[in-house]
Amino acid sequence: MVGLGKLGASMAAAIASRGHDVIGVDVNHRAVDALNDGRAPVQETGLQELIDANRARLRATMSHDQAVLESELTFVIVPTPSDERGAFSLQYAAYAFREIGKALSKKNGHHTIVLTSTVLPGAMRHGLVPILEKHSGKRAGEEFGVCYSPEFIALGSVIRDFLNPDFLLVGEIDARSGDHLSACYREIMPPDTPIKRMSLENAELAKISVNAYVTTKITFANMLAELCGAIPGGNVDVVADAIGMDSRIGRKYFTGGLGFGGPCFPRDTVAFTFIANAVGARPDLSIATDRLNRSLADRILQQLGSRLTRGVTVAMLGLAYKPHSHVIEESQAIKIAKTLLERGIRVLAYDPLAGQAANQELGGRALVMDNPCDCLRDADVALIATPDPEFKRLSARDFRQDGKTTLVVDFWRILSDQLSGVEGIEYLPYGFGLDASGDALKELWGETPSHYGC
Repeated sequence: MVGLGKLGASMAAAIASRGHDVIGVDVNHRAVDALNDGRAPVQETGLQELIDANRARLRATMSHDQAVLESELTFVIVPTPSDERGAFSLQYAAYAFREIGKALSKKNGHHTIVLTSTVLPGAMRHGLVPILEKHSGKRAGEEFGVCYSPEFIALGSVIRDFLNPDFLLVGEIDARSGDHLSACYREIMPPDTPIKRMSLENAELAKISVNAYVTTKITFANMLAELCGAIPGGNVDVVADAIGMDSRIGRKYFTGGLGFGGPCFPRDTVAFTFIANAVGARPDLSIATDRLNRSLADRILQQLGSRLTRGVTVAMLGLAYKPHSHVIEESQAIKIAKTLLERGIRVLAYDPLAGQAANQELGGRALVMDNPCDCLRDADVALIATPDPEFKRLSARDFRQDGKTTLVVDFWRILSDQLSGVEGIEYLPYGFGLDASGDALKELWGETPSHYGC
């Protein structure tokens, strides 16, 4: 397992839990030392427990030679950061493939290399496989195997997602390579898990397409929430529940809210646009998805306008890009907090996991508290930015202020039952049309000659 980050370390522990011996490789000695000492090298749900239960089958090294010579199959899970074009850089993958190629030159017998990191079509065949061939002196598909097999996981649930996938994607340079990887997967995943085998390029496109499609679906749900909020009695959850009954649509990732963020969705949408442009296809939909998502926080703040002025104290509940995560990359809550601070608004904030990272990102300008109640104590306005389970346990008493009314904007509508109609609380569930007058609708459909003719 080359790369002991969130995915690599989690995959290593998960595969070990299925009875396989796993060797982790990383250029960071701290990650190697941690795994050898039985400590999780990164924070991820359930990882430490899985390492504790499978220490005898887990070890780590900084030597690619040792790892390749003592194994049969190598997964490569290294960063592929976005470059200035919006594509994915291969610099870390190229280094790993060079070291693996050198190790292959010393090995007798067949070995399969599997890239799991996200790349764009052509990256494997034209960017990385030649590196393996050059440094090993061997031919891919003849003397060693090559596959591209990305995972479809979410931070905070990596282990669960990896061990219980909807399907497995196997891009193969030849049938033998795909056979080897598929046989390994059969010993790790549930036996009925579908495996879709295809060329390297089709697999590379399939991976990036999944995320681009999901972000489009999320963005449509967010657009629907904005629309429902402008219609008297509009209710995005009622509408989404109905639409989600259609098997062509489904309910997953179809909850209108504060937009998507994190290390994958935003950059993958941009990368989809890049590859489409590069080959002469039309990326209009992915461009619109990215634009709408990036503008969502500003549109919401514009709608709240007069309620968020200098002198107001705002409590932000949730700072990570989603619940159960300490990651703040592309977080919509962080975007909102920065804008509020720029306006001279006092911001108190709390997140169960992301407080430290958020405090650094915000430059210490916000007060990041140790619990949600302290965060809410002096708030004139409370913004519930993530649907974290801890926030669902809050009650009206936690939001009430003596002698004044607290405005609560709930972007995920998790406290409708607790806060709706409560004295001393003005509760605004995002995506509900509570105060819309309906004048725009009357103008559209009122009985006037201009609408109906003679």
